[in-house]
Amino acid sequence: MTVTTVNSREFNRDRPAYVLLGIEDYRRLAGGRRSLLDMLSMPGLVDIGFEPPRARIESRPPPLSCAG
Repeated sequence: MTVTTVNSREFNRDRPAYVLLGIEDYRRLAGGRRSLLDMLSMPGLVDIGFEPPRARIESRPPPLSCAG
């Protein structure tokens, strides 16, 4: 979403380009709130197979150096 900043002179110009309204009215007009999960979901693609290889993570002790 692009944020546009206008001063009062630009806001009152002769053509209606901007509308100032409350957040509840904006949310109602915009269709409500969507979660991040809703925005990232891809309906209809549930049947695509995806099986990534299992990650193999091994731990090991840090290298120790003796200065002396």
